[in-house]
Amino acid sequence: MTRSALLVMDVQKSITGRLPGLDPDYTPRLARAVAAARSAGLPVVFVVVGFRPGHPETRSSPLFGALPERAFTDSDPGAAIHPDVAPLPGECVVTKKRVSAFTGSDLDLVLRGGAVDRLVLTGLATSGVVLSTLRQAADLDYRLTVLADGCDDADPEVHRVLTEKVFPRQADVTTVDAWIAGLA
Repeated sequence: MTRSALLVMDVQKSITGRLPGLDPDYTPRLARAVAAARSAGLPVVFVVVGFRPGHPETRSSPLFGALPERAFTDSDPGAAIHPDVAPLPGECVVTKKRVSAFTGSDLDLVLRGGAVDRLVLTGLATSGVVLSTLRQAADLDYRLTVLADGCDDADPEVHRVLTEKVFPRQADVTTVDAWIAGLA
């Protein structure tokens, strides 16, 4: 039996606020997907990037090592999940330490513990967390769906190539509205 979970990845205030050209309808559209998953009884798992004070986890990382010391820590208000898609009490929030949602997190344990074998991927950015998580999830034998308009990227052409040409090799790619319609 297949059990799905919706992953909402890196939809944090600092990221939504800095992504150039982010569709203004992005978070309201993603909120519809979150509401539909909840109504259908599917788990919604929120994945955030987060670090300890002083960022000891980032010292070896060329990407994350350049972040300001307070960024994505508990004291950073920008690390909060965007209010349009904020978790409800009791919903799972997983903290990761690298680009993939699996790296440096307990995501696989949470999913396997919930008997989840299909992931519905959303998040920012398509070329970052979505791509990295899709590749790792495929290697971990999860079945995958990507909500193309539940993802966004600073480069629209990269987003298009990934969702139209790369992701379909390992995942079903659909839209938020089509996915919601399929839940009924």
